[in-house]
Amino acid sequence: MRSVDTGLFRLLASVLGEAEAQNSFDQLHVVPALLQPIGAQVSRAELAQALNMALFVDVMRRVPEGAAYVADNQRAGQALVFDHGALRTVAWPSGALPPGEAAITRVLRPLGYAHAETYPLTKLKMTGRSWRHQDLPEDIAQFFVSELHPERFSGEFQAAVSRVVGASRDPLSPADLAALERLARDKALPWAEALPLLPRLVACFERQHPLFSQADYELLKSESAEMAWIATEGNAFNHATDRVADIAAVAELQRALGRSIKDSIETSKSGRVRQTALRAAQVERQFLHEGQVVSRQVPGSFHEFIQREQDGEGLDLRFDAGNATGIFKMTASAEAC
Repeated sequence: MRSVDTGLFRLLASVLGEAEAQNSFDQLHVVPALLQPIGAQVSRAELAQALNMALFVDVMRRVPEGAAYVADNQRAGQALVFDHGALRTVAWPSGALPPGEAAITRVLRPLGYAHAETYPLTKLKMTGRSWRHQDLPEDIAQFFVSELHPERFSGEFQAAVSRVVGASRDPLSPADLAALERLARDKALPWAEALPLLPRLVACFERQHPLFSQADYELLKSESAEMAWIATEGNAFNHATDRVADIAAVAELQRALGRSIKDSIETSKSGRVRQTALRAAQVERQFLHEGQVVSRQVPGSFHEFIQREQDGEGLDLRFDAGNATGIFKMTASAEAC
């Protein structure tokens, strides 16, 4: 079946346009189970895959080195296996937005995701949790959702967090939330509900709080590079990850091409999961300073690579707290990488 004749293509084209949707299908591997004819309803798996593909396109728009890597593969006729997307949240009162991971998990659960494992990120004063799709766990990208815990920082830090995120908006309307409830119940939605819902889901993976002061940014950065990143980027994908067969060979090639690949490869305690990444892109963001709007460059998102081995029950889909802590440094200063 041609991709353009599937429900998944129709969904993705509704948010990206037909040309960019086709380009996404050329870039990413999609298993046949997700390439179904257009029917009366849209399954939760199709909606989850469309969301993932749209978010992958979004992060590549913001990560030039990642986009160049994807283009290399596309020219070679090699589709990427999208392993997981990662994002950061802050477990703190956030205006109209549910605090912490709840802002995201209220979307993931109806789409068919279930919490898989929890990873204490003690050094970062964060907690990471993986969310795995129940229908096609190896074939639909996982989500790695981390929460930062401001109560573990200074009082000044906590006050700055409140000033930054305290007026956050909620991108989901009551009608959107009702549609998600129906999706959770029925595991599918009619097209009349699925099409308008998808762009609202994409909007959940953005920054929801307004412009804030440069002084607060500096205060947050002095105690947590991760919270400083959340301040400028919000709930956008921190990185997207390509599942590769030989991570050492990929890293060597990216280094030879002059790309900013991490010096080392992080290896899990089990030895079955290995990860490395390109350094975060530098992006320009605005701040308030002495009554004026000013701009400065800050770390943005990045592209990651992961190699997974079999664990006796299938592909080892776990993560590793040590690996994650090392990968988090890609959005810190260059010295930390």
